[in-house]
Amino acid sequence: MKVVIIGGVAGGASCATRLRRLDESAEIIVIERGENVSYANCGLPYFVGGKIEKEESLTVASPGFLRTRFMIDVRVRSEAVGIDASAKMVRVRERDGREYDESYDKLVLAPGAAAKTFGWSGRGVFTLRDVRDATGLAEYVRAHGVKSVLVAGGGFIGVETAENLARLGVKVVLAEFAPQILPPLDPELAVIAAGELAKNGVAVRTGTGVSSVAETADGLKVTFTDGSSEEFGAVVLALGVSPETALAKAAGAEIAADGGIAVDDFMRTSLPDVYAAGDAVSVVGAGGGEALVPLAGPANRQGRSVADNIAGGQSSNGRKVLGASVVKVCSLTAASVGRNEKQLLKDGVRFRKIYAFPFSHATYYPGAEQMTLKLLFDDEGGILGAQGVGAENVEKQIDVIAAAMKFGGTVRDLAEMELCYAPPYNSAKSPVNMLGFIACNVLDGLMPAEYAENIGGDDFVLDVRTRGEYAAGHIEGSVNIPLDELRDRLSELPSDVRIVVTCAVGLRGYIAVRILLGHGFEAANLTGGFRLYTLAKKAGLVKTAR
Repeated sequence: MKVVIIGGVAGGASCATRLRRLDESAEIIVIERGENVSYANCGLPYFVGGKIEKEESLTVASPGFLRTRFMIDVRVRSEAVGIDASAKMVRVRERDGREYDESYDKLVLAPGAAAKTFGWSGRGVFTLRDVRDATGLAEYVRAHGVKSVLVAGGGFIGVETAENLARLGVKVVLAEFAPQILPPLDPELAVIAAGELAKNGVAVRTGTGVSSVAETADGLKVTFTDGSSEEFGAVVLALGVSPETALAKAAGAEIAADGGIAVDDFMRTSLPDVYAAGDAVSVVGAGGGEALVPLAGPANRQGRSVADNIAGGQSSNGRKVLGASVVKVCSLTAASVGRNEKQLLKDGVRFRKIYAFPFSHATYYPGAEQMTLKLLFDDEGGILGAQGVGAENVEKQIDVIAAAMKFGGTVRDLAEMELCYAPPYNSAKSPVNMLGFIACNVLDGLMPAEYAENIGGDDFVLDVRTRGEYAAGHIEGSVNIPLDELRDRLSELPSDVRIVVTCAVGLRGYIAVRILLGHGFEAANLTGGFRLYTLAKKAGLVKTAR
């Protein structure tokens, strides 16, 4: 059996090596137009910033290693330019222009995705998709003594690149056309990440895109969508990616509505004996519909599945993708899984949400750091998504929730999970357990919840923090009665309107709500308390003052 794989990075490389382990006799050819295969493109920003010092550290496996260890014919600097599916032939063009046809029994499409540039290019303009891009940017900054860089785009690559350039002492402006950075997060958590970048020397401009980039005598003039302009020594375009589907489309393969290559549950395309894996593939997303999820983890699993299926198996590993992801933001970590609130609203899905601000481990053990967590779930307790930002152990919480979602778990399962505990590592009531407890209280009617963006109207807002906390900042128009005084001062509260209770993060508010409900009042707890209200206000979600 002869298998040709187009693309030699995550999906292609994992497919090739897995297939060799399954079939010693197969002829395996990898066609890669770049100079490297199986490289760590997620590490590129850290090479630019010098955190990863050696270029070779970015290469997981060289062409020579794959030939020697796995007997795989790796052809770099070679581009597949055409596919004749009926004849089972691939047209290959080498770097010197020579072309030839390569036959196959099975074909795997793993072309990846290309950086969006909107036509901007030239001296000092960079993308960050492969090792050459990273080395080119790093060398350019050093050789030209670049003092300022614009990073266009506030996704993972943009944020990581901005942080690492700032580490070099370069003035960095991060411009994002959307109202927030880091799209997987909702705005009230994204503002935490934006603030962390600002603390570390990155000027973050949201709601501001790039309209033009032009060379000048001294560098590059960037004009922004708000009409302003500024000169920079270099520009990094981190504007997202587009699936590389031209080859598949020209060959007659079905393309999904989202623009990716359509595959079935076993990663087969509409063409006979042609499979696909990686960033170019349309998968089943967290909401059950078609989705493009350009992440290394799913790409590797998809490549493995393709190999299994070529070898006679029936694997669908990687076909359904929850989108679990994490990004370093200076000293903070931001992670998420599933759909966020923005996506749920767009999809017209009814949901509930809660917030928690637990610590990374037991507070009596030194070094505990507080995190911000958000959980989204439906009326039956099904988990729709989760996200978090914090200095330590955030990704651990999201990983646990992602595992629960994978196996159809509910918020009640989160409450019941048995997780490791010792003071340096966790709390006896882990953050995941706490999210489950809070969500169950909401579902069971023990804690009616209200959201920061809904505060207003005829609601009576009761702040149950201490007088000192209230004096330091509070919701306009709220009334302060400290929790420990509440039972003695119930007569001061109205009985004909709903009382929305707020505290610092929600715990005292919950206790107060239980007291009020027990005395016949209509009450709801402001989930996340005043801390979340402050974040929501900073994110522009609280529109009007009371």
